[in-house]
Amino acid sequence: MPDSSVAISPQESRYVAIRNVTLVGVISNVILSVVKIIFGWIGQSQALIADGLHSLSDLVSDGVVLVAARFSSQDADAEHPYGHGRFETVATVLVGLILIAVAMGMLWDSTMRVLNPDSLLQPTEITLAIAVVSILLKEALYHYTVYVADRVRSQMLRANAWHHRSDAVSSVVVLIGVAGSMAGAAWLDAAAAMVVAIMIAHIGWSLGGEGLRQLVDTGLARHQVEKIKTLIRHVEGVRTLHALRTRHMGENALVDVHILVNPRISVSEGHHIGDRVRAKLLQQMPEIVDVTVHVDPEDDQHHEASLALPSRHELIGQLQQCWLHIGVAAAIEHISLHYLSGRLNVDIYLPLSVADDLQTVQQLSVAFKLATQQVTEVREVRVFFS
Repeated sequence: MPDSSVAISPQESRYVAIRNVTLVGVISNVILSVVKIIFGWIGQSQALIADGLHSLSDLVSDGVVLVAARFSSQDADAEHPYGHGRFETVATVLVGLILIAVAMGMLWDSTMRVLNPDSLLQPTEITLAIAVVSILLKEALYHYTVYVADRVRSQMLRANAWHHRSDAVSSVVVLIGVAGSMAGAAWLDAAAAMVVAIMIAHIGWSLGGEGLRQLVDTGLARHQVEKIKTLIRHVEGVRTLHALRTRHMGENALVDVHILVNPRISVSEGHHIGDRVRAKLLQQMPEIVDVTVHVDPEDDQHHEASLALPSRHELIGQLQQCWLHIGVAAAIEHISLHYLSGRLNVDIYLPLSVADDLQTVQQLSVAFKLATQQVTEVREVRVFFS
């Protein structure tokens, strides 16, 4: 017997939430579209018919949202290593384009009616009641959809919520236009339809533009970037940061950053500091799902690169030749190399047993430093005894 208690993944749970709220919108839009168009025709209201077509366009956007939600909920794979979040971004752009296309059609038809007074319709009382019902229902849908969008962090769903609100606001304009037309201003109904069209086009442009900015990897908002910088600077061991880059991946965000640490610490300590930077950003900013931290011993934006310096294998070979006359060179336990500001700092570690007293320690230190002067890439030599 299958175990019904098995928990679904966060991605699947997110998809179910988006699907359910969108299906509620589909049912509402089907009903509203039919009612508005039929009663707009019966009640002779051009604005209500236009509003019904707007509701009909919501069905198209709802379909786009459902398809995109299904694809974007899939986990990352070999072909999409950063996940499928961009499907939501593409859907957001498509919803924006749908809104603009609908608005252009409405604006053209309304303009033709204003220019040809004989084609103007004369709305009746029934259109007022339909407009009021539409306002209440679509505003409720807007708040419900925004609530779910905020909970699952979906820009695509938020865009569709604004599609619902544009219906509610357009119905308010229709209400005003119909009432004015019934009062004797026959042109006001068509003019109201034109206002609705312009408003819808503006919303479509805003949503589509935001989606396009994400598709071309526009960074996060300034306040988000400042928050990221503040969080990183408060991590112990981070001296400063640079080369901070951010981008969107659907509802999520990706971050790349270089942090500057003490150049004398171990590789593992530097890595640990980087891990804590990553953990802090993921914990404090839920929209961030991936952080790449590059640990720098110096600010590589302002210091000469060290690529021209010899590798460890090459350098050790040169140093051993320079130290042949120093008897204790064979007892060296470890050599640390620090590539800083285009030069090399060398740390030599010797066992304490090779030096009987302080004078010997000083003499050996001087001997290694003098012998190493032959290697021009080396700036500093330090000798440690343990």
